Amino acid sequence: MAEQPDRKQKENRKNDRRSPKRLGEQLISGGVINENQLQQVLKRQAQVGGHLGSLLIEMGFVDIEELLEYLRMKFQVPAVNLFKQKIERGVLGLIPMEKLETYNILPLTDDGQVVTLAMINPQDFTAINEVEFLLGRKVKPVVVPAFMMKAALEHLRSDVSCQIDGQALAELVALEKGTDSPKLSSLLRYLIKSQANDMLICAGAPPSLKMGNKLKRLALPSLSPKDCEGYAYELMSKQGWDIFRRAGDYGFSAVYKGIGRFRITAYRQRGSVSIAIRPILDNVPSLEQLNLPQWLADYALRPTGLILICGPAGHGKSTTLAAMVDIINSRRGCNIISLEDPVEYLHKHKRSNICQREIGSDSPSFVEGLRNIFRQAPDVIVIGEMRDRETFRIALQAAGSGHLVLSTAHADSATAVIERVINMFEPYEQALIRTMLSDSLLLSLSQRLVPKQQEPGRVLALEKLINTHRLRKFIREGKTHQIRAQMQTGTEDFTSIDIDLARLCRQGRISFEDGLMFCEDKGFFRELVESNSDS
Repeated sequence: MAEQPDRKQKENRKNDRRSPKRLGEQLISGGVINENQLQQVLKRQAQVGGHLGSLLIEMGFVDIEELLEYLRMKFQVPAVNLFKQKIERGVLGLIPMEKLETYNILPLTDDGQVVTLAMINPQDFTAINEVEFLLGRKVKPVVVPAFMMKAALEHLRSDVSCQIDGQALAELVALEKGTDSPKLSSLLRYLIKSQANDMLICAGAPPSLKMGNKLKRLALPSLSPKDCEGYAYELMSKQGWDIFRRAGDYGFSAVYKGIGRFRITAYRQRGSVSIAIRPILDNVPSLEQLNLPQWLADYALRPTGLILICGPAGHGKSTTLAAMVDIINSRRGCNIISLEDPVEYLHKHKRSNICQREIGSDSPSFVEGLRNIFRQAPDVIVIGEMRDRETFRIALQAAGSGHLVLSTAHADSATAVIERVINMFEPYEQALIRTMLSDSLLLSLSQRLVPKQQEPGRVLALEKLINTHRLRKFIREGKTHQIRAQMQTGTEDFTSIDIDLARLCRQGRISFEDGLMFCEDKGFFRELVESNSDS
């Protein structure tokens, strides 16, 4: 007779799982919701489908902690809040994506013997048995709300190589719940938490992230021209808005309390406003963190000369420049003056004094700022970007007259930037400019940020040109193009980007395909990688 109540309890639990109404009645009896709320949820469920618990959250009738406690009691296993978890890429890669989606499961942790498995239904023994067979070890099931599982799987589906950060996931879910365009502060917080390189806002498309070299659109409605203009107006000061309305594009930096600093570029296209937003780190990264060689510090500490950093937009030129400035600031006692558009990294006074001037607010242009800079007693001059003939002219004069000048420029290679500088000038001036450049140039760098092979993020590949006596002769005689041909295999004073890409590929840090995409000479790169493999 004692077995009869047990059977009845089992039957009741079985009915509980099958009947949403029965489950709702349990919540009513526990005082979590009332009858009217249950009827609203059941009506919503009949219209759109979905799980009762997730709909209760969506409609605001229960909070997450109440739902987790209910799920724990129902299934008699731990209930986990995915929004407070951080799941590493290696753990997520244990189970193929198709299995995760088929069974609505997610591995949380792996201690080598037991895998903790998040499930919507922890009593799905078919899924548990298959995962145990697949992994060859025991599975410990835990329950998570369906809406959390859906958000996590959608996040993974957009980039199967990523990790899951619970806070960023919660922010995205909050964004998706909004029927109107998301608040700017929510977008900025999500940008920081996602660790993306940029957020792109453009009419006709959802807010998008640049993750490494890939574009990822958020699961949000497309933005209207009015949305984009509203964001731009909110981001800018009144003075900035007036400049933008007149010029059609405007670059600036902004600080949002409790969120972070951002470099922002707004521009008009097809009658609407587009915005590119880049987060700026609070601390300047070290050479080691950037995968830059330590010998760069020796050149940063030289008293005079010109250092050029080149490469495509978005490949870390400004960050490399900031790291070299921080070395000077930390180790020399001198006066550093920078001209930036806009100011990105904020440098504090260390051993040096450092004054950072923003183009547009502190100086009308690079040229105007440089024309007056010699009266400001600089020892080191930092130019955010050299864009025109006059800027280059003054920079060369400064480097040749007892100042250290550091700057970035857009060019494909460490040799191409030299020719770009020279070709900016009229033919009758080029011989003089060649001489000035050959005398003052210390170092030319070209860099690429390449996706890592084994983990999220990008790694820096570097091309160097150190202006030794023999390279100075090449520059002065207009034979810069011969440097690459004669020193292809690498020397102490010149190492091509292909050689560094091949090194990263051999170390397993980047894939062969990505190396091939970023190299200059595909045949030479392939030869470098394959010759090492054969040996």
